[in-house]
Amino acid sequence: MSSDVLQTIVAFDVGERRIGVAVANTIAQIASPLTTLTNDETIFAQIASLLAEQQATMVVLGLPRGLEGQETAQTHTVQQFAGELKQHIHVPLYWQDEALTSRQAETELAARGKGFARGDVDALAATYILEDFLHEQLPGVTQ
Repeated sequence: MSSDVLQTIVAFDVGERRIGVAVANTIAQIASPLTTLTNDETIFAQIASLLAEQQATMVVLGLPRGLEGQETAQTHTVQQFAGELKQHIHVPLYWQDEALTSRQAETELAARGKGFARGDVDALAATYILEDFLHEQLPGVTQ
């Protein structure tokens, strides 16, 4: 991937009820919370619409694991979600470890001293997932 070509990356923190969404581009490489989607029967249509609206060129999914790096029930749930998502999108999908991103988001939001909703945590967690992807994996992305 040429670093001087603007591409948009959308990241998702997939949860049972909500999906946090963040966005960044490959030039500025600054991730920002975008929204939180309700994980219901319309989720794949919502995501396809959001990706088109953002003109996304790639998707990053947070991959949950246990504290020792092991796969968990949530790991398998998100992998199944990704399998179905791939049938609805036409951009490359990448994985990023999401270790402790929700806890980090809760801590940051609490430190601001204002009230926050669970959706705020999800969107900020997606932002941390995307920041990690930008710092760790983006230089090696070749698709």
